[in-house]
Formats: sequence, C-alpha cells, structure tokens
Amino acid sequence: MTPLVALDYASALIFAASGALAASRAQLDLVGFAFLASLTALGGGTVRDLLLDRTIFWIADPLPLAIASGAAVLVFFTAHLLESRQTVLMWLDAVALPIAVAAGVRAATEMDQSAPIIVLMGIATGCFGGLLRDIVANEVPLLIRTGKLYVTAALAGAAAAIATDRLTGDATLALVACMAVAFTLRGGSLAFGWRLPVYKPRAARPPKL
Repeated sequence: MTPLVALDYASALIFAASGALAASRAQLDLVGFAFLASLTALGGGTVRDLLLDRTIFWIADPLPLAIASGAAVLVFFTAHLLESRQTVLMWLDAVALPIAVAAGVRAATEMDQSAPIIVLMGIATGCFGGLLRDIVANEVPLLIRTGKLYVTAALAGAAAAIATDRLTGDATLALVACMAVAFTLRGGSLAFGWRLPVYKPRAARPPKL
C-alpha cells in the first residue's frame, strides 16, 4: 500500500464518520447517511484528482466508497450514544483535515507540481469534503465560522510539508510535518479559541463642513 493510498483510506474513514454525524443531526435515513458520509469522505479527493487530471481515486479503487458506507452504517446505529454529536463532529473533522491535506500534498508532489499547486491541492483535498457536507446539511460551513483556523491550518500544513521536504529531502517526514502543523492549528482553534482577526465594520466619519 502506498502512502497516498493509506492517507486516502484514513481520511475517507474519519471524514465519513463526520458526515454521518451531520446526517444524524439532520435526522436523515440510512441512505441519507451513506450519501452524506460518502460526499464528505470523497469530495476533497475527487476535486483534487479532477484538477490534477488523475483517475479519481475511488473509481480506480472502490474501497474508500465501501469504507465510507460502512462508517455511515456504524454511526447510524451508534450516534445516539454520543452526548454531543456536534463536538465529536468538529474533532473528527480536525483529525481528518491534516490527513487529507497530506494526501493532497502527496498526490501533487508525485506529479512534480510546483509549490503553489502543491499547497492548493492540499487545501482542496482537506477542505472540500467538509464544505460539501455542511452545505448539503444546511449548516454554516466550518471553514468560514468566525475566523476559526481551518483553511489557514490546511495552508500552513501544506507549506510545512514543502519546507520540510526542501530542507531534509525526506518525503515521509514532510507528510508528518504537514499533519502535525495542520492538526496543531486546527485543534488549537477548537480547544483554545485561536483565530485570525475578523473584519469589523467601522462607523463612517461625518463629512467635514
């Protein structure tokens, strides 16, 4: 199993669980669970592969689709046991994000893309699945909520991967750095309220007489 395949499997599993929890909050049926879980699990990687003109990963290997469906069934029968599904959803998303960013970075690196494209593929792979989940579930997307670090975490993780690879030449260490930076920023945003400054409107100055 290649590192990229392993990353795609892992992110599919965790993102699928978050998508299924979103389905439970929306009180969907089992088919709705499977749809939302699959959309969340596969959305980011699908966008990445389309942009890179690669064979879409879950078409080349349908196992991620089976993983997503299995996670949906499991959550369908166990979600009621969770005290706060929204909190669990956000932390699952925080764990899946760095794994998916690393998968995007790895896919672009394997195709010898330039640094800006590697960063963008990391962001796309990490963010689009959760974005689609929240839109379909009629929720405010996590990536734009009140300045919390989401896209910023993905960008920083991808940039850390590039910097580590350039400094050490170790592709595995670069992926570890990517995941560590992305999770630290996203987890810190959830646990400690780390955020970027947000725009606040200012009162217009009265005209001079």
